[in-house]
Amino acid sequence: MSPSPALALANTELPVPGAPAVGAPVTGAVEAAAPLRDFSQPWMDLNDKSVLVTGGTGSFGKHFIRTVIAQYKPKRLIVFSRDELKQFEMQLEFPQAQYPFIRYFIGDVRDRDRLELALNGVDFVVHAAAMKQVTTAEYNPFECIRTNVFGAENVVSAALRAGVKRVVALSTDKAANPINLYGASKLASDKIFVAANNLAGAEGTRFSVVRYGNVFGSRGSVIPFFRKLIEDGADSLPITDARMTRFWITLTQGVNFVLSSMELMRGGEIYVPKIPSSTIPQLATLVSPDSRQHIVGIRPGEKLHETMIPADDAHCTVELEDRYVILQSFATAARDAYLHRGGKPVDDGFSYSSDTNPEKLDGRGLQNLLAMSYA
Repeated sequence: MSPSPALALANTELPVPGAPAVGAPVTGAVEAAAPLRDFSQPWMDLNDKSVLVTGGTGSFGKHFIRTVIAQYKPKRLIVFSRDELKQFEMQLEFPQAQYPFIRYFIGDVRDRDRLELALNGVDFVVHAAAMKQVTTAEYNPFECIRTNVFGAENVVSAALRAGVKRVVALSTDKAANPINLYGASKLASDKIFVAANNLAGAEGTRFSVVRYGNVFGSRGSVIPFFRKLIEDGADSLPITDARMTRFWITLTQGVNFVLSSMELMRGGEIYVPKIPSSTIPQLATLVSPDSRQHIVGIRPGEKLHETMIPADDAHCTVELEDRYVILQSFATAARDAYLHRGGKPVDDGFSYSSDTNPEKLDGRGLQNLLAMSYA
């Protein structure tokens, strides 16, 4: 049976008007050089502190643990996750005899009682646990809501009861102007953490959010996917749309950004890093310069371009040297504090999107980012 016209169109290799040629080599710098910031300042002191990371066995969690071990001497470093096997594997990598301050808690953010026990005596929390796959969330909506929304509520309640000092929650570019359930659930989570400061009172737990783009080379991202296809003998890489752009950040940058934002935070901020973007065909060419590329069409719930700061948030956004800060609209004191640090209000109508981002990655920039990711 011959393929349907729709299927044939979905797998076409025809160029898309106004887009880079599919499979074309990555050439030349575009628009502006893209600096690869390290986000290491201001420095957060975790020495002699108790720190817990939810989702601690994920890509971010493991890199966070490695970073804290390398840079600090914490009192306790708690890995909270529901994956018994991954915790066992982490214990092999970080043996108890060498790292007696590391604790492993089996638990789920859906379980508030377990969270309260785990947070006893904890100073700082990084909330990284989430259902992150767009298509999985679309197919399992109840599970996505229970983890990403109810889980956020449980982390807030447990942190307030335990007297935690600061909580930073990881968000995603998909939470800005969301079109899929994953993004909508993370937007709800962001709202929960920002509003939690109203429950904590003037001297209580402080809650803030960090929002960034795709993590370069992390488990489940497009680079390992492309590499697996090449290893399996594929001579052509699937591209959803030749015009598609994405923000990119490395795990090291992401961990540094969380730590420096935790030091900066007053409570209620959404921090957005200044990071570069590129097209997906450019990325595929970097992974395999000799491979053809074929267009398969955008998947359900997927955007052509990602936005991290919508234009509707411009009126409450302040720009710092290496990041943007979205503030609560009524947070006049916080706004003044960031302006005093050298920040400046963004222009009316400003938005931060991967297609209009002035910092684009050329071939050299992508190679540098790849080297940083796998160093």
